[in-house]
Amino acid sequence: MKNYIKVLALGAVMIFTACEDLLDTDPRQSLTPETGFADVSGYEALIFAAYGQPRGFNIYGQQLMMAPEIMADNLRIIANTGRYIGQEANADRAHMGIWNGAQWGAINEANILLAGIDDVEGDEDLKTRLKGEAHFLRALFYFDFARIYGYEPGQEVNGWNLTVPLRTTPTLGFSDADFRERATNTEMYAQIESDLQMAISMLPTGDVGSADIYRATKGAAEALLARVFLYGGKNSEAAAMASQAMATFGLQDDGTGLVAAADYVGGFSTFPNPESLFEVEIRSVDWSTVDGVNNSMCTLMADVFASAQFIATASDELLASYEEGDIRRDTWTETTRSGADGVVYRSNKWLGAKGDFLENLPIMRAPELYLIRAEARYKTGDETGARADLTALRTARGLGEATASGTALFDLIMNERRVEFAVEGHRWFDLKRNGMDITKAGSFETVPYSDYRLLPPLPQNEIILNELLVDNPGYN
Repeated sequence: MKNYIKVLALGAVMIFTACEDLLDTDPRQSLTPETGFADVSGYEALIFAAYGQPRGFNIYGQQLMMAPEIMADNLRIIANTGRYIGQEANADRAHMGIWNGAQWGAINEANILLAGIDDVEGDEDLKTRLKGEAHFLRALFYFDFARIYGYEPGQEVNGWNLTVPLRTTPTLGFSDADFRERATNTEMYAQIESDLQMAISMLPTGDVGSADIYRATKGAAEALLARVFLYGGKNSEAAAMASQAMATFGLQDDGTGLVAAADYVGGFSTFPNPESLFEVEIRSVDWSTVDGVNNSMCTLMADVFASAQFIATASDELLASYEEGDIRRDTWTETTRSGADGVVYRSNKWLGAKGDFLENLPIMRAPELYLIRAEARYKTGDETGARADLTALRTARGLGEATASGTALFDLIMNERRVEFAVEGHRWFDLKRNGMDITKAGSFETVPYSDYRLLPPLPQNEIILNELLVDNPGYN
C-alpha cells in the first residue's frame, strides 16, 4: 500500500502549485491548507487539477477505453508491440491495472476540498458547485476502482465481495495516512451513490454537447448514478434515474436530442461530441511532444498519421454485429497495415481531429441513457418500454424499430450497447456486470464468469506493506 499512501500525500502537496501566488509563501515548507487555500480560488484550482487525472493514459486516455474491448470480443491485435498482448489472451495477471494510477491523488484532492472549503471566504454558489464537482469526481474514480477490482453487488463468485480501501477524509502527509482493509462492494456502492446524490443537489445544469460538459453538471451526475444503479442491480432506480437525467438534458423519449444518422460519425471529430454528457478536454499543452504518437487512442486505433502505431482493429465478431444500414458501421474504415494478415479496419472514433493525434475523451454520451433505461426496464418486466427506448436509438442510427421479446430482447439490448460503444470501454464490463461469460474473438477461448481472471491481482508490494490487504482469489 506504499504507493497508495505516497500518492495521497504527494497529491495534497503538489496541488499547492496550481496557483502561482501560492509559491510566494516563505518558507516553502510552511505550506499548509490554511496558506494554500485561503479562499475559494485555491479550492477551484484544486478541483481543476482533479479534472486532469482522467486523461492519463493509464485511465481514460487509453487503458479504460481499449482494454475492456480487447479483453472481450470487440478488438483484435494486429501488431505485436507488447501492448495488450496478454489482455487479448486473458493471460494470468494481464488485466486493467489502475491501482497505482493518479486516481488516489484525485480522490484525496476531492477529500481536501470537501473537508475545508466551508471554512474559507468566497462566493457561496461557487463553493456549492465545487463541492458538487468533488462529490462527482470522487464517485467516478471509486466506481472505476470498484468495477475493476471487485464484483458487482449480487454477482459475487463464492461470496467474494471486496473492492478497494475507502477513504473520505483528506490525507495531508504521512502522519495522516494509515493502512486500511478493502471495503465491501455494498459499502463502496453506498458511498458512490451518496456522493452522486450530493452532486445532483449541488451542481448546475448544462446542455448536451456544449462546453458545459467539460465540467460535471447535474445531468452528468444523474447519468453516472443511473449507470451505477444498473451495475448494482437496482433496476427500478436505474430506469427512474435515466429518465431524470434525460429530462435534465432535454432528451425526449422518441430520441429527439440524439444526433441525426448523417452526423453520427462526424460527431467523434467534433469537440465536444454533440452527444456528450461528460467529456474530458485535452489541449496540446496537456501533452508532451511524444504523448500522442506513443500513447493516444488515435495512434493505437487508426493510421491517419504516418507515425501511428495502429496496433488494434475491429474483430470479425464485432463487424458481424452491425445490421445493414446501421450508421455506426461507418465508424470503421477498411485499410491495410504492413505485417497484418487480411483486411483491417481503422477506428473513425479516434482520428486525432484536433491535430497531431489530439482529441477529447467522451466519458458519457446521451445514447447510454436510452440503453440504461431499456435494460433496466427489461429486467423489471417492462418489455414495451425497453423496446420503445431501443427504437428511439435505432431510428437515430438508421435502423428500424425493435420488435424482439424475451431473451431475444435482452440480446438485442446487449448488441446495441456493443455497437454503440465500440472502443469506448464498455464491452468487458457489460458482460461482467451481468454475470456472463466473457466471449472472445477469433480462436481465443471464452473466459467463464467463475474464472479468477475476471478480477485483477492487487500490486504485490502493496500487499507486503499492508497486512490488512488481501489479494483477489486465484493470486495467492
